[in-house]
Amino acid sequence: MANKIQLVVADDHDCIRAGVRHLLHTRPNLEIVGEAADADALEKLLDTCACDVVVSDIGMPGLDGSGNAVPLLRRVLRRKRHPRVVVLTMVNRAPMLMGLRRIGVTGIVDKRDAAATLIDAIEAVAAGRIHLSQQVRAVLEAAQPDLQLDSGTLSAREWEVFQLYAHGLSVHEIARRLRRSGKTISTQKRSAMRKLGLETEGDLVNYASQIGLI
Repeated sequence: MANKIQLVVADDHDCIRAGVRHLLHTRPNLEIVGEAADADALEKLLDTCACDVVVSDIGMPGLDGSGNAVPLLRRVLRRKRHPRVVVLTMVNRAPMLMGLRRIGVTGIVDKRDAAATLIDAIEAVAAGRIHLSQQVRAVLEAAQPDLQLDSGTLSAREWEVFQLYAHGLSVHEIARRLRRSGKTISTQKRSAMRKLGLETEGDLVNYASQIGLI
């Protein structure tokens, strides 16, 4: 069939990738040309395999041992010519979802909505449109206006500090490892939590679990 939408699918759970394959197998206009189980494999695949759309989780093993694929997706979307991205996720924090939109992600599908809307999302972003699934829209519409203005995408250092803290390192241990002052690390941790809309240590643990950090 001419003009097929070529896809790369990335998720660290075999069952999710199998589910995506099952959803798409009856659609002759959609073709999976590659799969990856972590961000490192996804990066290598995108360097060698041309595609129109990447369908990717963000909570999966990342580069340099991290548990997040956002830095890779940010780099991909900064390229002059790049595939469209549909993020398939269970993350339900408005700041994180807004951050994905800010880096150029045009499709975000909550995994609970995938059966009903993933194909629509793929076709929409391939055509240059934006598609947010029902659960994602509900989260964003419920967000407070001041949160929307104040939130932003975490920096690479904030992500690093956040993931180390989520893995159980103290602020002082992180400071020693990164050769920074405890005050600097504490500030970066607070900034990361603010941008993600996390108020308590319990919120941090729950969020880190949602995106696969712990």
